[in-house]
Amino acid sequence: MKEDMHQAMGYDRAITLFSPDGRLLQVEYAKKTVRQGSTALGIVTKEGVVFIADKRIVDKLVVPESVEKIFEIDEHIGASASGIISDARVLIEEARVKAQQHRITYDSKIDILTIVKRVADIKQIYTQSGGLRPFGVSLLIGGIDNDKPVLYETDPTGIYFEYKASVIGEGETIIEEFIHKNYRPDLTLQEGFELGLKALAKLLEKDYNINRIDGAYITVKEQKFQKFSPAEIKRVMEKIMKK
Repeated sequence: MKEDMHQAMGYDRAITLFSPDGRLLQVEYAKKTVRQGSTALGIVTKEGVVFIADKRIVDKLVVPESVEKIFEIDEHIGASASGIISDARVLIEEARVKAQQHRITYDSKIDILTIVKRVADIKQIYTQSGGLRPFGVSLLIGGIDNDKPVLYETDPTGIYFEYKASVIGEGETIIEEFIHKNYRPDLTLQEGFELGLKALAKLLEKDYNINRIDGAYITVKEQKFQKFSPAEIKRVMEKIMKK
């Protein structure tokens, strides 16, 4: 009822207008958009970072390989998104340019926090500028910094936090509870991948199939972004289903 009153008074029509109780309703709507997006999760293990995402393919005519939910920013940095994926692509491209500029200028890899801050700054600007709308997407950004695996989450407000494991999208509540119960800092990369697939299986239930799963990892040893092959994903999924 209270939100309906805000809408009637027009507080949700401009991003720069605060409601009487101190809320930016357009930003809150953007966060709701993220919660309706397909699920993505990142897990930090002792051997590296794992990304797993639901591609949410509901049309049999769509070519599964054409749907991308996990992105390479630099060889040691990856990202996944939930919400409006076209918004995510814009931010990912900005992050890639930032990483390449740093590499050309300093002849070294950019640190992940610099990338996270750049993405978060862009999101924040879009919460206080007239004529714009907030980015309707949350991003998980992770990789290897100084031989240490790290993972960050940014939301539509432009805030960011570092996580040991994080989930965004429609399955956030269910998967977060599962991860809290089963996460261990000493997980191997393979165990982290299995944990993520188990969490998605719990969420998707009868819709759980290989065509919906995207996965990638970056190890401390190699520090290179790599995708899990369909054969690797299938093998782990079958292993999980047998248990």
